[in-house]
Amino acid sequence: MKARVYSPEAPQGEYAAPAAAGPLDAVLTVPGSKSLTNRELILAALAEGPSRLLSPLQSDDSRRMVEGLRALGVEVEEVPGDGPFGPDLLVHPASPFTAPATVDCGQAGTVMRFLAPLAGFASGDVLVTAHESALHRPMAEMIRALRDLGVDIDDGGHWALPFTVRGHGHIRGGEIAIDASASSQFVSGLLLAAPRFDVGLHLRHTGARLPSIPHIDMTVEALARRGVHVERPRPGEWIVPAGPLRAKDIAIEPDLSNAAPFLAAAMVTGGSVTVSGWPPHSTQPGAQLVEILQLMGARVSRRGGALTVAAGRGIHGLELDLSAVSELTPTLVGLAVFADSPTTFHGIGHIRGHETDRIAALAQNVTALGGVAEEMPDGIRITPAPLTGGTWKAHHDHRMATTGALIGLRVPGIVVDDIGTTAKTLPQFTQLWDEMRGVRP
Repeated sequence: MKARVYSPEAPQGEYAAPAAAGPLDAVLTVPGSKSLTNRELILAALAEGPSRLLSPLQSDDSRRMVEGLRALGVEVEEVPGDGPFGPDLLVHPASPFTAPATVDCGQAGTVMRFLAPLAGFASGDVLVTAHESALHRPMAEMIRALRDLGVDIDDGGHWALPFTVRGHGHIRGGEIAIDASASSQFVSGLLLAAPRFDVGLHLRHTGARLPSIPHIDMTVEALARRGVHVERPRPGEWIVPAGPLRAKDIAIEPDLSNAAPFLAAAMVTGGSVTVSGWPPHSTQPGAQLVEILQLMGARVSRRGGALTVAAGRGIHGLELDLSAVSELTPTLVGLAVFADSPTTFHGIGHIRGHETDRIAALAQNVTALGGVAEEMPDGIRITPAPLTGGTWKAHHDHRMATTGALIGLRVPGIVVDDIGTTAKTLPQFTQLWDEMRGVRP
């Protein structure tokens, strides 16, 4: 049988979330990790020679990163690959980066936080901007950090996007302290560029809490694969030496967080879902799904490089700190509404600054369907109650949209108002959702 090739285009507009006809029994493959794809694109652009990314994610966020690098003079070539989700990427670094240039980040936090330091390596002005719905996203700490490292930035006094980096072809580097409480991407963006700083980087986090630590571990591991050893003298401190980045071909892991709603669907429907190609070791936050879904009542097994989640005896409520894996919150809320007891997720106050205020949006959506959801400054509490159909608002947020589809498996009549938001990280979402339910094209 010929392997399926998935369309890279996401449907737009309203989506009548299909209810499951019965327990699911599905085996799926999901596209590559957005977090890894965008990190490896940055490192490939800074490397000593060409690098090839195998099975990278093809999505709005990754396309924004590619377009931003091309604007800076990096050659990114699409070449045939073996995966069903699109071509591989061959990256030829640029030195120096070209200017003047405009980098449009769209709604991608990784693009705005990872490309801003690279703009300092250009010899001229680089305008860094974003979609109007993303201009609110925190950037003040990145602007402050880059200025401390010797980068000239004109932000009109707003400490936010859009701003202009007046590049001088190099960045001095040195020792700085930042508060990355709003996003671990501030740390990752600086670490990725640090080997090219004149004197490297000594970075300290000064805030009370550092969210999404697995993403920083991912960055450190990606640098190590290219020959850069990051010292970590103590928690919240990193030392990166100046030096070359090795050119290297990198295979991108499947996106484990994008797999979350599919695995959760097994629990919602009382069935079983298998995701193939699950890595034995991963720094992706989604790797922690194995433990979390077990705590919530699932039966989880691994075999032959695949992860299977099967429904257990109901879905269990619990209290859980999600500070390290906050991007899983929407999916886990989609499970909590069907649990046998209340659930509290905390340590996630920073997700109020994502594509939308995710805590408020989740609470409002659940309440609109007749559920009980309580906002907390640092989290959300769900008390299970009967739900009815209605409109589930995506709020320009891909993970909100997929959560609406998840709940719709068990609650007839749910309509996600904008399924097109899934194109941000998973444009094939509805195709895979149909495949999971046994619906063939």
